[in-house]
Amino acid sequence: MNSWDTFIYYAAISVICWVAGTIAAFRQKRKTAIVLSVGGSLLFLSFIAVMWSTLGRPPLRTMGETRLWYTFFLSVIGIALYARYRYSWMPAFSTLMATVFICVNILKPEIHSTTLMPALQSPWFVPHVIVYMFSYAMMGAATIFAIYLWMRKTPAEVSDKEYAVCDSLVRVGWVFLTLGMTMGALWAKEAWGDYWTWDPKETWAFATWLSYLLYLHLRPANRDANTLFALLVFSFILLQMCWWGINFLPSAKGASIHVY
Repeated sequence: MNSWDTFIYYAAISVICWVAGTIAAFRQKRKTAIVLSVGGSLLFLSFIAVMWSTLGRPPLRTMGETRLWYTFFLSVIGIALYARYRYSWMPAFSTLMATVFICVNILKPEIHSTTLMPALQSPWFVPHVIVYMFSYAMMGAATIFAIYLWMRKTPAEVSDKEYAVCDSLVRVGWVFLTLGMTMGALWAKEAWGDYWTWDPKETWAFATWLSYLLYLHLRPANRDANTLFALLVFSFILLQMCWWGINFLPSAKGASIHVY
């Protein structure tokens, strides 16, 4: 039995912990919720560590492997927001999203080869992908929060604190997007001799970065939850295109060095 065969067991127990933590959060048992949720996240991280050891390389190569990191970061961000701001619904949303990604990995397992192509055998590989996955998870949390605010009856019911939470999530996510792009440019220079070539992946990454930057510039002068929702949903769609949508674009096949 290889490490991937044990994924369903790690995942099932992690989800049970997250669900139990969510129930405790709704019952206002804060410490219990945090302990259970953190326990689930640590167990899930332990599976990533086992895969890393078994493969002899960081599990960051395939879409399935990046979904592992996204799931882990989503669970951590959800419980962190609950611990900081006490939104009892946040662990529920992060648990739901994490479970969806787990199910995708169970239903669509990918080949987890132990080999890495020469371009991926770089010290930039691990920090670049992990930083990006963290930023994607932060933007996912921001989008969920924006949907929550949008579902309120009127924008007037949204407090300054709630706007500030959403803005903070985007700021942190945008900083990590910027770090990821910078690392990618340095990596590209080392691997291919140019910092930027307007590869389809790079183009979508830049569009995503600009879209969130637009949000950060427009938000201080706009307090409408509808505008907030529209901007973040649009930006998140661009992010999905950058992450996995590019693999289905005819313009990227055979032309993008980021499609493996």
